[in-house]
Amino acid sequence: MAVLKPFKGIRPIPEKAKEVAARPYDVLNRAEAKKESAFSPYHYLHVTKPEIDVDESIDQYDEQVYEKGKENFEKIMTDGILKQDEKDSLYIYAQTMNGRTQYGIVGCCAVEDYLNNVIKKHEKTLAAKEEARMKHIRVSNMNYEPVFFSYSANDEIDSIVKDVVENTQAVYDFVSDEGFGHQFWVIDNDEKIARISELFGKMESLYVADGHHRTAAAALVGKERKENNPNHTGNEEYNFFLAVNFPDKQLKIMDYNRVVKDLNGFTSEEILSKIGDTFEVENIGAEIFKPDSVHTLSMYLDNNWYKLVAKEGTYDDNDPIGCLDVTILTDNVLDGILEIGDLRKSKRIDFVGGLRGLEELKKRVDSGEMAVAFAMYPVTMEQLIRIADTGNIMPPKTTWFEPKLRSGLIVHSIEE
Repeated sequence: MAVLKPFKGIRPIPEKAKEVAARPYDVLNRAEAKKESAFSPYHYLHVTKPEIDVDESIDQYDEQVYEKGKENFEKIMTDGILKQDEKDSLYIYAQTMNGRTQYGIVGCCAVEDYLNNVIKKHEKTLAAKEEARMKHIRVSNMNYEPVFFSYSANDEIDSIVKDVVENTQAVYDFVSDEGFGHQFWVIDNDEKIARISELFGKMESLYVADGHHRTAAAALVGKERKENNPNHTGNEEYNFFLAVNFPDKQLKIMDYNRVVKDLNGFTSEEILSKIGDTFEVENIGAEIFKPDSVHTLSMYLDNNWYKLVAKEGTYDDNDPIGCLDVTILTDNVLDGILEIGDLRKSKRIDFVGGLRGLEELKKRVDSGEMAVAFAMYPVTMEQLIRIADTGNIMPPKTTWFEPKLRSGLIVHSIEE
């Protein structure tokens, strides 16, 4: 059963919350992060992406970079911009996008739950990326950023959240530059904390929605600390890591699309003919076509949009992976025709999150950078949970969650 533990959060003073709050480290490259954070030394990218504050000749994974992140964090603390709560608390983090709000419970989840698969995954993690995040934690003794989890919606938790939101003033309430609303409440009532923790304790599983590498890194550092502590009790803070837990019914996954640089030596006519073996192909024309149901894809080629409907027999709806549109596209087109091979390593393909819209696909093909683009209907939370529950792993770049958690609004120390 799942653990959710209150903790003494480290967080910004209210008037500085928007100035501190940053997009996650992994959605920006070095140049973008440097530009976005330039307006303030307290912007949290100085902590999570500290390579922006060292000479560009220094590799982003060099030890100096992690030490710089720690130095930047300590300056924000010393200047009184971040302060630690005196009482163990849980928190509510609400995000609003396009009129839809999702309410997450912020607390600490257990390393053992990750190692024992109570916390279930749907993506494969890479050892090099895990190690990069582990270095941040080892140097700082902090979970600098929360991970994004989901749980099966619970009416009583919803009721508690509603009570706090309606009867307590938010400590943060701002709109980010992207137009997304961010609100934050402190739950310091002992009865509410105990009941929420008790209700989580009855849950068989939590699900990693976004942040697989951060989750793995936090768990592996906790495991290291346990193995190196002869007096380990299980109650030390390193046994827990920072997470925001959202009810599954409130989450919406966006499409995650593909652009390909070449046609593998084929002409456009040959590509259309070959795709016709496994898809019903309809030329929509110049107007953008966005897939509106599963097993219906969109392709942009030579200034035309095409509706691609997967033919019966090209997918298996009883197979959690085989029924995914990304699998259908990969097996029948990306691998089967274009021979791209390993999507994680190929330089011939790139991935475009749904927030950018299908206009971005058109732009990249029209510019000549890419030869063809494919858009898909988004994966559902039900599909994600089914895959995680059956121990399967999604193909790379399948889910795009939006809005992203803002980093810097809450931090967890793994020191006593």
